[in-house]
Formats: sequence, C-alpha cells, structure tokens
Amino acid sequence: MFAQFFGSYLLNHDAVSPNDLTAAISLLADTHIKLGTLAMHMGYMTASEVDEVVFLQTREDKRFGEIALERNYLFNEQLDELLKAQIPDYLLLGQTLVDMGCLTNSNLEELMVGYQNESQLEEGSFSNETTEATTKLLTTFFRDAGKEISEYELMYMNLVFNNLIRFIGEDFTPLAPVACTEYDVNCCVTQSISGLVNCISSLDMTEDVAVAFASRYAKMDFTEYDEYVEASLEDFLNLHNGLFSVNMSNTYSEELSLEPPYKNEDSVLHLKEGSFVIPVIYPFGTIYLILTM
Repeated sequence: MFAQFFGSYLLNHDAVSPNDLTAAISLLADTHIKLGTLAMHMGYMTASEVDEVVFLQTREDKRFGEIALERNYLFNEQLDELLKAQIPDYLLLGQTLVDMGCLTNSNLEELMVGYQNESQLEEGSFSNETTEATTKLLTTFFRDAGKEISEYELMYMNLVFNNLIRFIGEDFTPLAPVACTEYDVNCCVTQSISGLVNCISSLDMTEDVAVAFASRYAKMDFTEYDEYVEASLEDFLNLHNGLFSVNMSNTYSEELSLEPPYKNEDSVLHLKEGSFVIPVIYPFGTIYLILTM
C-alpha cells in the first residue's frame, strides 16, 4: 500500500504531474512480481495452491502469505525468503519516475525521507507493511486532509485499499479525502450497513471507467456499459462490505446487517455531515469512494 500513498504524497508536493504519475504506475503494474508467482517460480507452491489462496482472499481479509502459512503451503522460512526477494513497490515507483526523467535520484532521496518522516514511519517500515505501519499511514493521510478518522473508519478504509489492490489492481493513487454533503453522481452503486456500525458506502464513476473497472474485477472484456457491468460494480461493493462485516465479527464479536447493493438512480447524493469522498486515480480513469459512517 506504500507505493499508492507515496504517489499521493508526490502529487500533494507537486513533485510530479498526474499524467506522469499515472504513466509510471502503469509501468509499475507490469514490473511487480506477485508473491504467488514468485512462490511458483521457486517451486514452493503449485498453481492450484496459488489459485486456492487467491480465492480464499475473497472470503477472508488476509494477506496471501498468511493464508499460505495456514494451509501449510508455505513454511515461515520460505515466506521470509519470498518477502525479501520482493522489491518494495515504492522503490519501483520512484525508480520508474527517475527512469522517465520526471525525478532525479537526488529528488527521489529527498522525497522518500520527507514521506517517511511525514507518515511517521520507522526505518525499514516500507518493506514490512505491518498493521501498525498501515494504521499510521492512513491516519496521516486523513489528518493531512483535516479529518480525524475514527477506529471503524480506519478499519473500513484500510480494507477498501487492500481490496482495490487484490481485486482491481495495484496501479492506483488515492487523492486526499474531501468532506461533502452533496455529490453529483454518474454510475453509482450504494450499500447500507447497520449494527454497531451504521454506514452507507457508494462507488461512483463514469460509464467508460465502469466498463474498465468491471472488466478487471470480473476478469472479462466488457465493451459497453450494461447490466453485467453494473452487477460487477455491485458485486465488488458487496464483497468488500461482506469482508468488513467478517472483520467486525472477528474483532468486536458484533454482527452487522448488509442491505443488498443497488444502483443509485438519483443524480445527486444527499449525505450526512461527516461524509467524505476519496478520488482514486487508475490508468483507465478515476473512481470515487463515498462514505458516511
């Protein structure tokens, strides 16, 4: 997750342009080696084992390595070796921007130190995305935008970004959250959660972006906005909120109720005080995460 938020830091400090960052992130997606691919390459896991772990990630909010250990597909020593073999994404992003001529190595060094200090991350944290490290990262991200994030919002948003990485792709950059009470929608799906946490979450984007988003999620090549694209958007939101409900049950022993997701037919969302929108830039366009909690 550090590469995505490093990109946001670069934009906030006018170090690169949005177009250059998007181009660099697109290249990053082609160079990043997934843990499962690396495990197969090393002969530690079979393709069917990797597929099973990837499927289980749609049922449990756990990292690939955690599930592989639980299933005895990997040993601790093997996982450590694979993690050490992976190059941290933020380094790949920085180096790609240097190779593109957007930054010098001197610029990159200064920006990485500034980002680490601003995010209150300790030395070496970027290569070890612990719960504590990602909590600091998200807290700083919201605080810089003038919002103190609650415990439940933190859990929810951490899961959102993890699920975007898992199911849509790592090649995105989140922009600063914006408080709002009204929001003009395009293709918007919404779902309500009730219980210990009362939440309304929406996912909005233009039709062409929706087609690309759904194609990635469903692993199909959609060519136009139709009921299948709409169903894919709803399914992603429902999957995410279902995993959030599982996390709440595991952490607080509280069961949440989920209403079915639906396409919002209104042209404007009227939101409660405290609601916010987060634009997330992908190479195929921008999606908007809208949350009232």
